[in-house]
Amino acid sequence: MLDGPGEPRTPYKAVFHTLRSMTGSTLKERADILARSYLDQGVTFDYAGEERPFPLDAVPRVISAHEWQVIESGVAQRVAALEAFLDDIYSREGEIPRAVHEGVVPWRLIASSNHYHRAVTGIRPANGVRVHVAGVDLVRDEAGTFRVLEDNVRVPSGVSYVIANRRAMANVFPEAFATMRIRPVHDYPRMLLAALRAAAPDGASDPTVVVLTPGVFNSAYFEHALLARMMGVELVEGRDLVCVGGQVRMRTTTGDRPVDVIYRRVDDDFIDPVHFRGDSVLGVAGLTSAMRAGRVTVANAVGNGVADDKLIYSYLPELTRFYLDEDPILPNVDTFRCAEAGALEHVLGHLDEMVVKPVDGSGGKGLVVGPRADGPTLDRLRTTLEDDPRGWIAQPVVQLSTVPTFIDGGLAPRHVDLRPFAVNDGERVRVLPGGLTRVALPEGELVVNSSQGGGSKDTWVLSDRRASVPATAPHPDNREVVVMSAPTASLEDSMRAQQQQQQQLREEGEAPC
Repeated sequence: MLDGPGEPRTPYKAVFHTLRSMTGSTLKERADILARSYLDQGVTFDYAGEERPFPLDAVPRVISAHEWQVIESGVAQRVAALEAFLDDIYSREGEIPRAVHEGVVPWRLIASSNHYHRAVTGIRPANGVRVHVAGVDLVRDEAGTFRVLEDNVRVPSGVSYVIANRRAMANVFPEAFATMRIRPVHDYPRMLLAALRAAAPDGASDPTVVVLTPGVFNSAYFEHALLARMMGVELVEGRDLVCVGGQVRMRTTTGDRPVDVIYRRVDDDFIDPVHFRGDSVLGVAGLTSAMRAGRVTVANAVGNGVADDKLIYSYLPELTRFYLDEDPILPNVDTFRCAEAGALEHVLGHLDEMVVKPVDGSGGKGLVVGPRADGPTLDRLRTTLEDDPRGWIAQPVVQLSTVPTFIDGGLAPRHVDLRPFAVNDGERVRVLPGGLTRVALPEGELVVNSSQGGGSKDTWVLSDRRASVPATAPHPDNREVVVMSAPTASLEDSMRAQQQQQQQLREEGEAPC
C-alpha cells in the first residue's frame, strides 16, 4: 500500500485516505458486519474437518489498470499454452506428441504423472477446448514482479468467494464503490455459461448445461450451488444422470431429458466407474464412452490434471515458446526438478534454504519451508527426496508481497497471493478482472491457503474509465431436477463416504485447492 511512511502508492490513495479517516472502532464494526454477513449466508469452507465462515478481510487489495493488463495478457497466454499442450498429448492417438518429439519435455514425465489418463486419449472436444476454466496462482516477489506459482486446470475452485466478497464489500463500504472506478466481477456466471454452451457437441442448437456436484458433503458445495443458480442451470448429482445409448440423460419430474454439457466438480477418479474407480457413486457410468462418441462435453476435460503437475509446470516457459512462439509474459518461480540428478544434488545441499513441494500437491499439503523446518524434518525430507525424486520440486523462498490486514483491532502486513480466473469459449480467453486474493493470517506465514487457516480479500482492479457491463441474466430454460427414486441408506452412506474421501484426497494434495 505504501511507498514510504504516510505515502500511499497511486492505486491505494483512496483506500488509504478512507482508512485514515476511520477510527479503530469503526473499522472493527465494519469487519464484524462482514463476518456476520458471511455466517448468515452460509459462505463457508472446510478447515480441519469443520465448516467455518470464510474469513474476508476488511481491507481490499487494489491493482492498477496497467498492472492488470500484464496479468490479463499473461494468464490468457498461459491458458493458450496449456490448451496446446493438452491437445498435443491427448488428441494425437497413436502418435508421439510434438513437444516430446522435439525434445521440449520428456515423455516419461508425462506418462508417470498421476493425472495422465490414457482412457481419454483420442477424445477431441467439440470446439477444441479442454481448459474451459483456469485458476492461475500468482505471487508478487521482492522486485514487484508477478510470477506464476502453479496452474489449476482440473477443477479450479474459489470464484464463488470472488463474487461473494464483492457483494459483501459493496454493502459494507458503499462509499468506495461510489468514488472509485472498480471493475465489476458479477459478469462471471454469464461468461462461464457462454463458454459452456459454446462447447456443446455439434448439432445441439439449444444445449442443456448442468453442474455436476459430488453433493452437500463436499466443502465447495456452496460454490456449486451458487454458480448453478446464477447461470440458471440445473445442479445435479451423479444419481440424477444416466447414460443410455451413448447419450447422457437427466432424470426430471417430467421424464428423462438429454444433457449436452456437464460442468463437473467431481474429480477424475470418481467421474466414471467404468473407466476409473469402480466403486464410485459420485459420477456417471458410461460417461467416458459418451464423450468419445461426441454426444456430451465435460468441462473441464478429464485428464487435465497432467498440466497441473508441478514438474510439467516447470516446463511451461519452454512449452509457451514451442507452441506459441512467444516469450512468457508471466515468469515462473525458479524451480529445481528433483528428478534431474544435478538438481537433486543441489537441493539436498541447500534444503534449509528451499521450499520443497510434492508435484501433485495443493493447498499447502506436504510443503516444507526449509528455513523454518527443524533438523529431523529436513532429515526425513532428504530421505524422501532420494527415494522418490520424481515426486518433488524445490524452489527458493519467495517473500510474497504484503497488504495491510485487519488483525486484532489494528492493521498489520500479511502475505498474499492472487488467483485470477480465466474462461475459454474457444474464440478468446477472458480473465475475470479481480480474482481471489488469499491472505496468510498468522504473522510471517507464507502459506495462504484456506485449508491452512488463511483468509481472503476483495480484489479491486481499477479501470481508466467507468465500465458498463450488462447485468447477468439467467438462462430462460431453468428447470428443477428431482431424483426419481429415493436412495437406500447404504447408498447414502456410500455417497457420504466418497464425498468425504474426495475431499480428503483434495486436502492431501491429490486434487486442486
